[in-house]
Amino acid sequence: MQLQIIQNKIFNIRGQRVILDFDLAVMYEVETRALKQAVKRNMSRFPEDFMFELTKSEWQEVITICDNLPQTVKFSPALPFAFTEQGVAMLSSVLRSQKAIEVNISIMRAFVALRQYALGYAELNRKLEEFMIETNMQFSDIYQALTELASQKEEENKPRKRIGFNVQQDEKK
Repeated sequence: MQLQIIQNKIFNIRGQRVILDFDLAVMYEVETRALKQAVKRNMSRFPEDFMFELTKSEWQEVITICDNLPQTVKFSPALPFAFTEQGVAMLSSVLRSQKAIEVNISIMRAFVALRQYALGYAELNRKLEEFMIETNMQFSDIYQALTELASQKEEENKPRKRIGFNVQQDEKK
């Protein structure tokens, strides 16, 4: 399974990166109902930091933001489960199929790729801030030098003694 496809299915809900149950069901090639039943039979394996059920307001927000959700999911009365990275890892042990193992490996790689991207972004942001500070300091030095030059110019506008040979023109011959 392509990492890009999986990365597009990862949402940020409650400050955590999660994949919703219906997307996982498609990836694992099982029905959403069967996936939820397997989870409910093994609830002790899924603490709050592994999996949680979305509230109605959270679900409405996801529906509003994401226009690529399947129509059958948008109007379902059941609220979806959201699985964190650890929850996805635990889910593969509950589903126990070769497909679940393969998909789980792909999903773990997608989470790792997102984490590396986020770390790279943070490093880039830090370097950009350093550059901005350094550039601002350089511009303040340039501005200060220009201000000093401008004040010197004002002083130079006073009449001054001419330099060089003073050549007087002979009176008319």
